[in-house]
Amino acid sequence: MLLYPSVSSAAWAEVSGPRCSGTVLQLSVQEQGDTRADRFRFTLRLEAEASSTAAALEQLNGRLARVRTDLTPLALGGLDVSAPSTFPINRSQSSDRYRASTTIRGSVSRSNYDTVIQRAGRLPGVRLQGMTSLASAQGQTELEERLLKRALDRGQSQAASTASALGLSQVKLLRIDQRSQPAPRELAMAATAAPRFRPGEAPLPTRTLMLTLDYCLS
Repeated sequence: MLLYPSVSSAAWAEVSGPRCSGTVLQLSVQEQGDTRADRFRFTLRLEAEASSTAAALEQLNGRLARVRTDLTPLALGGLDVSAPSTFPINRSQSSDRYRASTTIRGSVSRSNYDTVIQRAGRLPGVRLQGMTSLASAQGQTELEERLLKRALDRGQSQAASTASALGLSQVKLLRIDQRSQPAPRELAMAATAAPRFRPGEAPLPTRTLMLTLDYCLS
């Protein structure tokens, strides 16, 4: 009977068994699956342009205030705003211009998914760069447990087939080296998006599990 160790994000587990008096077989198994999206992480690019850095920053501050007013009530845990950057824009046959920009990130529930997209699309200077689907803690745990069981079952089956090909009958699991990682699926959005967007149509949160399994064949 196999012992299924508990799973945690970006963690590894190792199960040690007795020494092998037969043939050691090492297998690499990878499984990927998805689960229901519980919330979404959005990324916004906010820009302003003027004839000087001071004027560009002033305009950026005004636009940021509007973003905060419209989106903070919808964001789970508030907004994360990076420090602004400014740089000149050199255009041929025209005076120099300066651009100020910042990145805004936040998370939104399924019920406010479309509302954030629509509001962001109507704000001046805003580009909605993408929405990343996120699973709930329970959904993520259940997905990892499901992937682990599938990976162990597949490894056991492959080891049994190899043992049979070698004329051996005993298969014993010696060691598990486990790693799991999220596979974010970001959905790009246009800032001027007009149609209504449904959270159920967004790419599902995915996860990849990789196991290195050592078996003793005898």
